[in-house]
Order: sequence, then structure tokens, then C-alpha cells
Amino acid sequence: MNRVWLKSYPPGVPAEIDPARLTSIAELLRQACATHRDRPAYEQMGRVLSFGELDRLTRDFAAWLQAAGLAKGDRIAIMLPNTLQYPIALFGALRAGLIVVNTNPLYTAPELQHQLADSGAAAIVVLENFAHVVQEIAAETRLRKVLVTGAGDFLGFPKSWIVNYVVRHRRKQVAAWRIPGAVSFSAALRAGRKLPLQEIEVGPEDIAFLQYTGGTTGVAKGAMLTHGNVTANVLQADAWLGGRFSRTAGTLVTAIPLYHIFALTANCLLFAHLGWKNVLIINARDFPAVVKEMKKQPFAFFSGVNTLFNALLNTPGFESIDFSALQVTLGGGMAVQESVAKRWKAVTGNILTQAWGLTETSPAATINPTAEEFNGSIGLPIPSSEIAIKNDQGQDLPLGQTGEICVRGPQVMRGYWNRPDETAKVMLPDGWLRTGDVGYMDERGYVFLQDRKKDLILVSGFNVYPNEVEAVAATHPGVLECAAVAHPDEHSGEVVALYVVPKDPNLSERDVIEHCRSSLAGYKVPKHVYFRKELPKSNVGKILRKELRGT
Repeated sequence: MNRVWLKSYPPGVPAEIDPARLTSIAELLRQACATHRDRPAYEQMGRVLSFGELDRLTRDFAAWLQAAGLAKGDRIAIMLPNTLQYPIALFGALRAGLIVVNTNPLYTAPELQHQLADSGAAAIVVLENFAHVVQEIAAETRLRKVLVTGAGDFLGFPKSWIVNYVVRHRRKQVAAWRIPGAVSFSAALRAGRKLPLQEIEVGPEDIAFLQYTGGTTGVAKGAMLTHGNVTANVLQADAWLGGRFSRTAGTLVTAIPLYHIFALTANCLLFAHLGWKNVLIINARDFPAVVKEMKKQPFAFFSGVNTLFNALLNTPGFESIDFSALQVTLGGGMAVQESVAKRWKAVTGNILTQAWGLTETSPAATINPTAEEFNGSIGLPIPSSEIAIKNDQGQDLPLGQTGEICVRGPQVMRGYWNRPDETAKVMLPDGWLRTGDVGYMDERGYVFLQDRKKDLILVSGFNVYPNEVEAVAATHPGVLECAAVAHPDEHSGEVVALYVVPKDPNLSERDVIEHCRSSLAGYKVPKHVYFRKELPKSNVGKILRKELRGT
């Protein structure tokens, strides 16, 4: 393949990475803690955890897990928001050779039961706010150990006591629960301190994560991400972004959840590797609280999805944050809208750099040069990665032609856990992953994402890409956010329906339609506009179009 994108690489970015530099996440942690021992690693509500403390606490948890009978290859679910407990549980489990199953704390009982049963998880670490959900389904799973923690447990006295009291008694956010044999996470660490640790050798071929995703078919499946997949992606991101940062200690703010693959690799692992302080936001939907935290200290890196950037830009006080230290803003998870990117640059002075990837690619596959203005593309293939645009028969299409975006590289998953049928649908024999995303590559090697194949709207035989409709509608000053979906129509098969959260209470359906008509071909213009107070979103803030299609 003629890798045309290499000619567009920024100076200093290599065409290839050397995966041998990091062969496991356990090695990443060892290197980080040895090199940056006295630096702050994570911060939550003013409580700072150094790399040295992280090393000790993860050792203690790994020792407890081994003493509790958990062995290399056993699965452990982590059901935590962005708290200090998350990196301790994550790195401790990986040091013990376990496979981490990242679990959304907002899962319903059926969703949690499916994930625990499908993965065969033997243990779970859960925030007490959600322990009642575990209690409801524990008997239907293979769980042998349940560890429970409070939101304030690691904040230090008296803040820990105050936070837990407010959460439990003032806000009443902890429902009654009773799980026989459940262990306090803090107590497990205290016990582990007195226990020996047998160092477990894990290599690049060992599975590190079962990261659950709907993939291209909508069925929740565990993507098998090996240590080598994830550390390769860390090295790829470092090769692209690392040159923008000084090697002295820096600070990033993490508002998107660490259990999501985007923040897991881009925030948790990459910046542990770089030795930065990671400021954790426990609830990214409390936008005033996010702004308050961002005002406390200069930060050099911030990542998020389009809806988060848009919400922050519309939160009072955001414009008065000191952005002088901000070097990179990274957008992923969903398409970044040009109107949001332009406003972000105007307010912060920093370019919003768009990247793209999937759970199945650990996740990064393409990224834009961080010094280039927003151009609407999802960027260039990152080092050691290839992108091909293929038709439905798996044949390569010429530059400029639209087809399915396919990825090949060291970050591509091994397959789906216990689902060879689903794996065969997306993995081609020569190593290519069919992503289910539709787009094209231009002559410079930049990739342009048009939409998910399953989200295409077919109007009288013409393809309509929801992203295009949404991008136009979002430029109306009265629109806060929007989502375009297909609605059945007896004349044209399907028509465009647009769901809108209005910024202006006087905004009308006619206003939106006429605004879209000025920039879109007639068949792309929404035929129906529905106003909503909010749109359904995923755990990372991505708008869920599938939940709007049947409404």
C-alpha cells in the first residue's frame, strides 16, 4: 500500500513505533513509578496521590487479590467513576495478572448481569452508590469477591468522612444494600500491605481488558485488548503528542470517564507514562463543578467529546478560566462540529484537535496534527497504522471515493470474547478491521468520516449522512445540540428527522428547517423537527441516535 499520509506527518513524528519499548501495562506502571516516584500522579477533590503511593497501593491490592485466590487470567470488573480508587484497582489488578472488565457505574441490573456473566468475572470493585445493583444480580454471576468503596474513602480525614456523610445522608445517593461476604476496598488494601506479592509475568499477547462495546452490530461484546494492543497505542499517542509537551511535570484534567476506552488510554495510561498529574472529575455532567475545578490550576491537556465541549462553552464562568497553559485539546468519541471547534478556539485560544478510533483499536487510529486549524477531517493514520477505504466486497477503493474505513495496526484487538461469529464479521483474514464507519481519504492522506453505516438515512435512493445535517443545524444560534435520524416515509422510503435541544425557547420548527435549507440539498433538509429538553447520551456523552429512531 502506498502510505500517502506519511508526506503530511508533522516534523519529528516517526512512521513507525517500536512496540518493544513497552510490552505490558504492568511494565508501564513500573517505569512510571520508578522514574516519577515523587511526582503527583492523580488528584481528586484536592487529595493528591503520588506515583510512589500509587506503586505501594497497587502492590497491596495485587497481593490481596492473589491471597483471595484470584489467578492470572481471571476477570475482575471495575465499576467506578473517576475516583482515586479507579487507578489503584486498575493497576493493582493488572499487576496480579488479571483481566480488567471496565463497567459503567450507571448500568441497569440486566446490563450489568450480561457483562458479568458474559465475561465470567470472578470479582468486582464497585462504588457503594451502585452496590444495590450488584446485590440484585450477584447470584446469577460467577462473582466470588465483591469489594465496595465510598466516594470519599481516599480523600483523607476529615474530608473523607464529610464527603461520605453528605453522599449517604444528605444527598441520599446510596441505596440500602447487603452482599454477604462483601469486603471494604480500603480494608483489602490494609490487609494486602502485610501480604507477600508474587510478581506475575505478563507479555504483549496476554489479554489486559475485556472492553465491552456494541461494535457494528449493537450486541454488547467484549473486545479482547491485549497488553501489547494498549501499550502500542500509548506509544503511538506519545509519538504524535509527546513532542508537543515538555518532559517536565504537567497537569491534565480528566472529565470523561476512565472506564471508557478513550480516557483509559488517552488520559489514564498515556499521562501515567509521561509522569503527569491527572486531575479526576467524578461527575462530568455537573458542568459548573467542572469549570470550578478547571479554574483551580493551569492544565496543559484536556480531552472530551463534542457534547462536553459544547456544554462547557455554554456554562457561565468557562470564559474566565486561565487557558494560558493549555497546549492540546483532543476531541474524539463522536464527530466534532466545526461550529464548536471554532468557538472553542475563540474562547480558549487553543485548537480543538480531532482524533478517531474505536474500542476495537484501543482506541486511537487517526489524529490531526495538533498545530493545524480544524479542517473537518479525523486526521492521518497514526504511526505503525494503516487505513484503507474498502467496498462491501473488501476491495480497496481509490483516493476520494467513499467506502468503509478499515484499520490495520498493532493496536487492533484480538477479537471478541467467546464470539468467533462476531469476530469473523469484522476481522478480515489479512488483519484488517472493518470499522462500520463510512468515509474517504484525500490525496494528502487525511481521512474524512461521514457516518456510521447503520446511521445512514436513505431518502429516495440518496444517501444522507446525519453528521452533515447536524453540523449545519448546530450553526443556528438558537440550537444547543441536535441529532438527525431516519424516519419511515411512504413516498421516499425514509426522511430526515431532527431532534433539537433549543437554546432559544422561541425557536420554531420552521426556523430550523429554513436554516438547513440554506445550506443543504432538498432531500437532506429535515422534514420533521422535534424539540427536547435533553438528548439520550452514552456514558462518555455521545448522543445515542438509536434511542431516537423509534420515538
